[in-house]
Amino acid sequence: MRLISLAAIAVASALLAGCGRATSPAETPAPAATPVRAVLVESVQVPNDVRAVGVLAPRDEIRLAFKIGGVIDQIAVEAGDRVQQGQLLAVLKRTEVDASVSQAAEAVEKARRDLERARRLQADEVATEEQVQNLTTAYNVARSNLDAVRFNARFARIEAPVDGLVLQRLSEESELVQGGQPVFVLGATGAGWVVRAALADRDAVRVDLGDVARVVFDAFPGREFAGKVTRVASSADPLTGTFEVEIEVAPDGVRFARGLVAKIALALAEGERVGAQTVVPVTAIVEANGHDATVYVLDADANVARRKQIAVGRIVGDRVIVLAGLDAGEQVITDGAAWLADGKPVRLVGDTG
Repeated sequence: MRLISLAAIAVASALLAGCGRATSPAETPAPAATPVRAVLVESVQVPNDVRAVGVLAPRDEIRLAFKIGGVIDQIAVEAGDRVQQGQLLAVLKRTEVDASVSQAAEAVEKARRDLERARRLQADEVATEEQVQNLTTAYNVARSNLDAVRFNARFARIEAPVDGLVLQRLSEESELVQGGQPVFVLGATGAGWVVRAALADRDAVRVDLGDVARVVFDAFPGREFAGKVTRVASSADPLTGTFEVEIEVAPDGVRFARGLVAKIALALAEGERVGAQTVVPVTAIVEANGHDATVYVLDADANVARRKQIAVGRIVGDRVIVLAGLDAGEQVITDGAAWLADGKPVRLVGDTG
């Protein structure tokens, strides 16, 4: 019995010793360090401009239609054709149109005969003055109706109102169209070309009429075109919340086409802030609300991430201007920042930019 008691005491001591080692703070495994990349916060010269992407189009776009409905007899042009003022573009089948003119003319002739007969009868004291007046009114109405029908008949054909470019052909021959239904979209090239771009509110309020712009097109590599702001929208697009800006640009010897994509750099007034600015990559921003943003910076001494609140300005390319909260030379975490928390251990991988 004494031997059994000593053995039990030995087993209990061993178990207590084992538990003591498992709960020892010195032997608790350290949390794994998150692999990250970091770049140096820089101070660079920021250009004094606003950059945007827009689409080229003629300044004036005219939607052409027949005034009356009917069946299209002929379409003389295709999309992309250049046309001259007065050139015939399309015409309706004339059968119904001519019949309407003939019917109106016959109505005028009948009203004229009725009026002359009434006047003769009035001279013989058979017709009254009231009857003559009523027939005079009927004759005048018939003449006015004939003028209206003839006017509509003249617009049973579409002619180019100005020199321009056929941007769209919306109907085909033998197609039934209603009066006022667009058949062509014509670009009035004589009025010049413009690039229309959408700007965020913070950029739109910095742009004024007459501001100079530099415009480049992928279609014309190596060429830069001079532009000028001719219109800034006074209200935002209800769907996108952006403001449309119109930049006038000259072809300068090349053949422009509607829909060419343009990259625009708008030079701003001299009073705008310019010069050395603190910038960080956009990928370093983990949260943002207006000018308030959050980043993680590297604490190199402790090898941990520190969460920082900063104030940011506009985006310049792939970087954002830092207005407050960071200094040049600090290391801001880019890759891996989304999985961090304040004070979390990190491990740098790759080169520090």
